[in-house]
Amino acid sequence: MNLSFVYTLFLSLVLGWNQIQYQELIGSWQLVDFDGIKKIKSSPQYLSSSADFRANLETKINYRLENTVYKFTEGDSLAYTDFVNNEIVLKKAKIELNEDNILTIHEGENVKQAKILEFNGDNLILEPISTNGNSAGKLVFERIVVKKEK
Repeated sequence: MNLSFVYTLFLSLVLGWNQIQYQELIGSWQLVDFDGIKKIKSSPQYLSSSADFRANLETKINYRLENTVYKFTEGDSLAYTDFVNNEIVLKKAKIELNEDNILTIHEGENVKQAKILEFNGDNLILEPISTNGNSAGKLVFERIVVKKEK
């Protein structure tokens, strides 16, 4: 009986260490990569296109990466940039983080979810959860570190 209790305690400690706390996410995060880029760049359409078309698409991809920032703030809030009709729009949402490291984003009537696949303080990898079962792929973020001036 004691062995079972010790095993259960050990298992709960190990699982608890893997749980991310919302406080750890607070700060700004820059999108640096997403699986969609790899799909585009390996597609026959991309590979058979002209150098000008590929350069133009590369510029659009970099613009999207540079302008996609998630800012987690105190009080379970998220401010993030999104693209609506090719324009950058700042949106705000409420966040919930459950014990399975699932982020639920409440933006008005809209609810989205993403699984935190990896997190180490400086890097955050999310995988959006699709309601239709199709994976949108991974989103890779890096923490934006604000350098203090002397």
